[in-house]
Amino acid sequence: MGLLTGGGDCPGLNAVIRAVVRKGETFYGDQLVGFLDGWRGVMERETMSLDIERCRGLLPKGGTILGTSRTNPYKVEGGPQQALDGLRAEGVDALIAIGGDDTLGVAAKLAAEGLMVVGVPKTIDNDLSGTEVTFGFDTAVQIATDAIDRLHTTAESHDRVMVVEVMGRHAGWIATEAGIAGGAAEILIPEEPFDIEAICERLRGRHDRGRYASLVVVAEGAAPVAGTMELQSGELDAFGHVRLGGIANRVAQGIESRTGFETRVTILGHIQRGGTPTAFDRVLATRFGIAAIDAVHAGASGEMVALQAGQIVRVPLSVAVGKSKTVDPGLYHGVAEVFFG
Repeated sequence: MGLLTGGGDCPGLNAVIRAVVRKGETFYGDQLVGFLDGWRGVMERETMSLDIERCRGLLPKGGTILGTSRTNPYKVEGGPQQALDGLRAEGVDALIAIGGDDTLGVAAKLAAEGLMVVGVPKTIDNDLSGTEVTFGFDTAVQIATDAIDRLHTTAESHDRVMVVEVMGRHAGWIATEAGIAGGAAEILIPEEPFDIEAICERLRGRHDRGRYASLVVVAEGAAPVAGTMELQSGELDAFGHVRLGGIANRVAQGIESRTGFETRVTILGHIQRGGTPTAFDRVLATRFGIAAIDAVHAGASGEMVALQAGQIVRVPLSVAVGKSKTVDPGLYHGVAEVFFG
């Protein structure tokens, strides 16, 4: 049995590995091997033996002991065949791929070519279809909320506007939930192009009422209506994604230049990915890992384990990678927006 973790790291990956190994070894008598650094390890045949002893103490540990990368076999000449050859060379009968849209997209293609593969959903942005939530998301929201709580006090001390940038390329789940939990005055997400003038007008009204501190939470993929304030490096990763970053700085400049309010920026970045997972994420990751090894032994190739209505179910990988799961308009407009300004 092979395992790999691909894409960005997030809290809970090690808990999945631990659960797969524990049940695979104890209940099914499986011999387990981990491929290092995602699909790159499969292609280059770099492995790590996994057993119960090796996985002791992993439950609260962040990151992934297998390492990860954004390697895409389908962007390398002969890559898919190289990956399949690597699996055969290691004597792997089945593979559990733990990752997001990109990692599982590769898994779906290889499943169509005959590989026995089961997916486990992993995306800190919570934007993977087919599952209500992914592990790592709860931890990221808690980290962002803690940061917002701390920034409130310094904002109030200095009569400032604080702009906090959080992760969220295509979906603003972290920004929305952390913003609601942290009492943000404004929340900017990719799903809703923002009007900087309207934001400034609401902030002026807020400060006119005697509130001299405001928190603005912005997802990294947020953009204004006209698209004039988005900051992108232009560089692409192996899956064709533009590397984002810096939108908070442009938002802060726009607010300060229009209102005169002193405005500061905090970009949480990879802090959201690091450290120990919350109890919720530990439990969800454990449930996913156990369900994944069960799915393999049930012959459920080309499927992904998922959380729906509190139960762990299986859905086709094609459903999971078909489209991004974006923020529910009811949550954003019906709840978050009530507290804007």
